[in-house]
Amino acid sequence: MTDVASNLDRLPGPIRGFVRFADAIAWVSGLFSMYLIFGMIGILAYASIMKVFFLPSLWTVEMAQFFMVAYFTLGGAYTLKEGEHVRMDLIYSGLAVRTKARTDLFTSVVLIGFLVMMLIGGISSLTYAIQYGEKSFSSWAPIMWPIKLVLNIGIALTLIQAVALFFKDWASLKGDAPR
Repeated sequence: MTDVASNLDRLPGPIRGFVRFADAIAWVSGLFSMYLIFGMIGILAYASIMKVFFLPSLWTVEMAQFFMVAYFTLGGAYTLKEGEHVRMDLIYSGLAVRTKARTDLFTSVVLIGFLVMMLIGGISSLTYAIQYGEKSFSSWAPIMWPIKLVLNIGIALTLIQAVALFFKDWASLKGDAPR
């Protein structure tokens, strides 16, 4: 049993269930996100071939951008789950275990607040895009709500994982085992 898992045992059952559910969802979204890179590579390869040998396509660059947005937003929860997010390791690595847990708890709260604000703005933007049939200003002019929906799903999944991370940090602070 890992240290994090043994610390989670100190939390109430519903919270442990939520953390396990969030980790499972983050793993699935991360796996799906990894495969989006192949789609983006295919689109850009098609664009390169068309540009060199035939007429360039209008849709390829923007579609590759949409794939990139989906890739990094849907992969956000997985990144948090695996602890691969950005942090100041120069300072952080020298901290005591309990100080790391307190620091992580504080940054989790800040992250949750930030993601809630992002989700509120994202939902507002999605609602606008659906209500008014918003289109991109490019010559291809695709409708914007599908990518805005994906963006909101990615933010929501990252928010769920951030809450799970908060509970993991709380468990780590309550426990004596190192993280």
